[in-house]
Amino acid sequence: MPPLVDPSLNRRKLRIMLRRAREDAGLTQREAAERVEWSQSKLIRVETGTVSVSVSDLRALMEVYGITDSAVVEDLEAAARGSKGPSWWSSFHDVVNPQYAQYLGYETAAVSLSTYHPIVVPGHLQTRKYAEALLAPRGLSPDRLERVVDLRMKRQERMFGDEEHLNALFVLDEAAVRRRIGGSAVMAEQLQQLLDFGARPDVTIRVLPFEAGAHYSTFGSFVLLGFTDDEDLLYLEYATGSMTGGEDLELLRRYQECLDHISRRALGTSESLELISRAKRDLDG
Repeated sequence: MPPLVDPSLNRRKLRIMLRRAREDAGLTQREAAERVEWSQSKLIRVETGTVSVSVSDLRALMEVYGITDSAVVEDLEAAARGSKGPSWWSSFHDVVNPQYAQYLGYETAAVSLSTYHPIVVPGHLQTRKYAEALLAPRGLSPDRLERVVDLRMKRQERMFGDEEHLNALFVLDEAAVRRRIGGSAVMAEQLQQLLDFGARPDVTIRVLPFEAGAHYSTFGSFVLLGFTDDEDLLYLEYATGSMTGGEDLELLRRYQECLDHISRRALGTSESLELISRAKRDLDG
């Protein structure tokens, strides 16, 4: 049975609180690392949330940063103890690279998700058969393909199956709605799933129609994650995946503007769902 709080969330709490404490103490990463006799790379890994933190290491940092408030100390030590152990995707280590695992940790902690997909239905919303058909041309072994699809289904279940949901906005190009992945039956099932998701209060689906013409777009899909306690995060979905957060605010701002521009040109929610319904009727017919 999985832990109530995923270890990645505790690592994220430590990342944010320790980074802020270091900055409040007026120390650079190099200076802080030297004072606790760490390598700078170790401190960087702690501040990016990619590794767990032992209580003894945490106490050394708190001493350097001057953290003495008992409530804060207790909160951080609890997070350190909870930062160990497997995250929900750990069983998929054979198909999840470290970069994508880091992204999944951020996604798990996000309160909002906004994404644009110009070609296909995003993995968050895919049916199993659609995902299988989409991945088939990549030449994966049957076992590996099944594992990747299982990961997508597990992610979808966790994202939309719990009582507490994040608010999700999906902007799809009409090409993603019209492209017949897997044939008519598979695509019709996928479109019905889009309609089902679109009826949920925590999910908004918008379609950018062909009639929108030229628009401020990108060469591929992207995801913007929102948090209540940290900078928004941008995830660029290339072949290998690329992620950036608060360290490149200008790039983040450009993609936020891109999403705003695309959203203004997209159909409204009801019009978008009607377009998806028409596309499904065309398949059924």
